[in-house]
Amino acid sequence: MDAKITLSFDKSTISKGKKYANSNNISLSRLIEFVLQKITSANYQSLEDFPISQWVSQVAEGETDYRTKRRTRSALKKEFLSYKK
Repeated sequence: MDAKITLSFDKSTISKGKKYANSNNISLSRLIEFVLQKITSANYQSLEDFPISQWVSQVAEGETDYRTKRRTRSALKKEFLSYKK
């Protein structure tokens, strides 16, 4: 069951988040929910424990092809819901 909350962000962050969510065919709410689910699914004791630097290192290694296929909303929803199991 969904519940509503109010969050405050810098306008620039909101704009970038909306663009990112739109380019990935997902709502900003679901994007934030996805990120929070990822953070809280592991037992990180602090933000310093969150492996953001590992993720950046993985992305930075080797050549990267930024051309990706656009996924449908239903495919993204299915992928998102599979993480909740």
